[in-house]
Amino acid sequence: MTNYLGLSRERFSHLCWKRAAGYQFVARQSSAPLVVQELATACVSLPICFIKQSETWQLSAVQGLQAGKNVFVGANGRWIGPYIPAQYRGYPFALAKVVNDRYALCVDMDSGLVGEDFELPFFEPDGELAKPVKDVLNFLQQVEKNRELTLRLCAALDAEGLIVPWEITVRGKDGEKKITDLYRIDEARLNSLDAAALYRLHQAGALPVAYCQLLSMQHIHTLAKLADAHAKIEAAQPHPEKPNGQSGVSFLGDDGKIDFSGFN
Repeated sequence: MTNYLGLSRERFSHLCWKRAAGYQFVARQSSAPLVVQELATACVSLPICFIKQSETWQLSAVQGLQAGKNVFVGANGRWIGPYIPAQYRGYPFALAKVVNDRYALCVDMDSGLVGEDFELPFFEPDGELAKPVKDVLNFLQQVEKNRELTLRLCAALDAEGLIVPWEITVRGKDGEKKITDLYRIDEARLNSLDAAALYRLHQAGALPVAYCQLLSMQHIHTLAKLADAHAKIEAAQPHPEKPNGQSGVSFLGDDGKIDFSGFN
């Protein structure tokens, strides 16, 4: 759970904070919003999809194919993989929209990273934001500004009919289940666009987004491999239902379907 509170001198002048030592706070998040600025780096290690939110399309990293499971977070809270989504790197801070497209810097009071005895103050003695807080605020503002551009680029791709359902079948304990809320670029349609449509996408700056998403799709099987690794670690711990060290789990079927039947 999170409990974000707007940062103010009145509330926080006597408090301090510390940086998160791990990523356990997102261990139950199966997706993370991405912005276009991070796509070139994210697409070489994370599967990326489009998710429909109200009337807009959001770029997201796929972090698991089971609700409440982020396979990129290890049991010790460390991030598994070379790239961490920007969404997470400002924690325990976040921006919240207030009025007239203005944003307020907020802090998660349930993060365990706020208290009187930590080393980093929120404010200097003269009442100014401390430099580490200013640095985080600047980073979050850049991400938020880039998010507006990302929405426009996704809209340009959608206008050309390029965003289609990404059909993924997950094999679980209760049988096969199709994932229905992930979307991808229609590569065949992209390749068949006429010169006018390609020019529109080029002018909008949306073509790199399409190519990055297509490139990232190869990493969808990484989720199965990481789920397998998680299950083996869990199986090596004392467990009342099964002998210590016994897994009997295979997450990647011979038919190419992703099998999570043993991932508890």
